[in-house]
Amino acid sequence: MGAQIRVYRQKITSTTSMRKIFKAMELIATSRIGKARARVASSLPYANAITRAVSAVASQSEIDHPLTTEPEQIRRAAVVIVTSDRGLAGSYSAGVLKQAEALTELLTAEGKEIEYYLIGRKAQAYFDFRRREFARVWTGGTDAPEFKTAQEVGAAVLTAFETDYEKGGVDEIHVVSTRFQSMVVQVPTVVRLLPLEVVEEQATSAEDLLPLYEFEPETEKVLDALLPRYIESRIFNAFLQAAASELAARQRAMKSAGDNATDLIKKYTRLRNTARQAEITQELSEIVAGADALNAS
Repeated sequence: MGAQIRVYRQKITSTTSMRKIFKAMELIATSRIGKARARVASSLPYANAITRAVSAVASQSEIDHPLTTEPEQIRRAAVVIVTSDRGLAGSYSAGVLKQAEALTELLTAEGKEIEYYLIGRKAQAYFDFRRREFARVWTGGTDAPEFKTAQEVGAAVLTAFETDYEKGGVDEIHVVSTRFQSMVVQVPTVVRLLPLEVVEEQATSAEDLLPLYEFEPETEKVLDALLPRYIESRIFNAFLQAAASELAARQRAMKSAGDNATDLIKKYTRLRNTARQAEITQELSEIVAGADALNAS
């Protein structure tokens, strides 16, 4: 009985230590989520503006440019998968990888080859465990992304996009990441960056009209200059939204883990007290039995 009480005490001690870790990680995520959300809000106007500018230039010009021209046959696609470097964030990375697998099945069914570009150690571990090939991987700082990393990723996928298929190039670029909607809702999404889909719609107000531009120099050079900036801004915005989503998911996961640890501590404390009461009852029974035996003799 004494050994059982010691086991419960050890479980209470270890669970209490784990609860402290969960609480600390929850507080860290809570303190950083505000800055992450502010960075997302700051990056959205520029990303939306440059996408709007590219769409306006492409829709107002009759040119054959890789940015907006759909290839006759798409044979290979680049897929950028944005996950986290660390765990303890619930199903955050699993949701992105599940969405990437769905995209893989769709592209494979269309007869396309796939070249993967991985962001985060979780994606790298997922591919390494399954012995699947990937072109490049970037790790470190997924919860606080830097623009330099977005530039490197953008340069890599843009180089592949501008390379001919016969030389190992790709015909389209997809990004699989998590879109931050609120502290409770983060949605894994797939966005095709290139070729840019320009949709001509009827404007309902003056604000919906695409701006008119006069080009100096010619349109091709304008699009050539906009192309890397468009890719970098969209990828960096995806990184920022993924970072905010990761922190929000970690905050919820750590709060849930802390609550579960509290429940376990209560459970083990109740079992320890029950075992202690049983031990005391047994000792009292032995004392009474011993006293009765002495009186009978």
